[in-house]
Amino acid sequence: MALYRTYRPAQLSEVIGQDHVVTALTRAIENDRIHHAYLFTGPRGCGKTSTARILARALNCVQGPTATPCGVCNSCVALAPNGVGNLDVEELDAASNSGVDDVRALRETAVFAPAESRFRFMIIDEAHQLSTKAIDAFLKMVEEPPAHLKFIFATTEPDKMPSTLRSRTHQFNFRLVSTKTIA
Repeated sequence: MALYRTYRPAQLSEVIGQDHVVTALTRAIENDRIHHAYLFTGPRGCGKTSTARILARALNCVQGPTATPCGVCNSCVALAPNGVGNLDVEELDAASNSGVDDVRALRETAVFAPAESRFRFMIIDEAHQLSTKAIDAFLKMVEEPPAHLKFIFATTEPDKMPSTLRSRTHQFNFRLVSTKTIA
């Protein structure tokens, strides 16, 4: 059994070892200063994807946007760890789906208003593995997104991300969490 599935955090306050990220995101939510695109960088298993999902949950909670999602509304239940997911939160694993056609399919749905949430999210995991053409397909949308659209790119190799995309995102560097911190 994978520990990250069993112990996946559901709230920002449950994210361990990334206080600098949690504090900044909490303040951004509280001050209504959410960026349209984020780049989460760091080693595998440090909480990038979990934090991306929590951010989607926090911003789409019916009592929010809030740093402490209620946990009971439809959006919170759907986006909880082990939840069924939400139509408005799409994830792309670029390690398996790195082509321009995959991005174009996402881009086609991105222009539509959210079906059941406040925001539509595009979470791109292993973003450094996107092809050059796929990144080019993202650029215009990331540069001038509709108000309802948020992007989160997660990568273990930020140096492989083109500067054209990095410059359009707000970057958070996640750190490896020590065994001592986890225990």
